Order: sequence, then C-alpha cells, then structure tokens
Amino acid sequence: MPPVITGYVRFVDAVNYRIGRIVMYGIFIIVGILLWSSISKTFFYPSLWTLEAAQFAMVSYYILGGPYSIQLDANVRMDLFYGNWSNHKKAWFDVITIFFLIFFIGVLLYGAYDSTRYSILYGERSPTAWRPYMWPIKVTMCIGFVLMLLQAFSELFKDVARIRGEQL
Repeated sequence: MPPVITGYVRFVDAVNYRIGRIVMYGIFIIVGILLWSSISKTFFYPSLWTLEAAQFAMVSYYILGGPYSIQLDANVRMDLFYGNWSNHKKAWFDVITIFFLIFFIGVLLYGAYDSTRYSILYGERSPTAWRPYMWPIKVTMCIGFVLMLLQAFSELFKDVARIRGEQL
C-alpha cells in the first residue's frame, strides 16, 4: 500500500484508539449520575438534571466509542456464514459491505450537521425543566460520526491490503 494510505491508517487508528480508551471510562460517569439520581430521589428533592445528563453521557459514550469498537472488530455481526469463511473471503465481503456503512454514516453526518447548525444559530434548548443547550451533544455527535467515517475508510484500506496479501 502507498505510504500515504499506511500513514492515514496508522493516524486514524491511533486517534480512535486513544479516544476510545478515554471514553470507555465514561461508564463510571454515567453510573455516578444515575447513582446520584437514585440518592436524590430517595433522600432529597429529585434533581431535574440527572436523567438528561445521563442520556447525554450515554450518547457521548456510544458515539465516541463507536470508532474504537469498529477498530477492535467488536461490532455486532451475523456470523452464520461469515465465521466459517477464510480471511481472504471475509476481506472481500467487508470491502463490499463497508460501502453501505460509509453511506449510512454519511447520511447521519449530513443530518447531524444540519441539526447542529440549527442548534447553534438559534440557541436550541431541550424542552425539559432543566433546559440545557442542545448544541454540545450535537457537536459531540458530529465529531463521533466524522471519527466513525474516518475509521470506516481505515478498515476499507486494511481489507484491501488483506486482499492483496499485505498487512497494514
């Protein structure tokens, strides 16, 4: 593979690996928010912010952890036939199907960008009692979709290299 593609794969994999390793500890933030929610509802006046903060944390956790999951090949897949195939046949199948993933993420990114732009321009707030601004979570979603798209191309290049008998 050309050095540019090899450099791209190494860079994207390194970035998504580091972000994924940091974000995976976000589960403790989610647990902390939900624990506080339970404690405050039991002993104090219920907090208005806990449910929505937990939802925002969960969205960040999944969206920013997605590229790391793709990189580790930990995503969900139907292994009825795939698991018995050779590595070469798996690579061919992955090269074909990754274009569906790239298209899907592109559509998500297009919608997320429009929604984020609207949210920033008009100061969109959640319609709940807490009323947080929506743009931070929408920006996080856009960043996550861009990272997933970059990782999908990285996986495409790795599969092409596998088909050619090379290793990236």
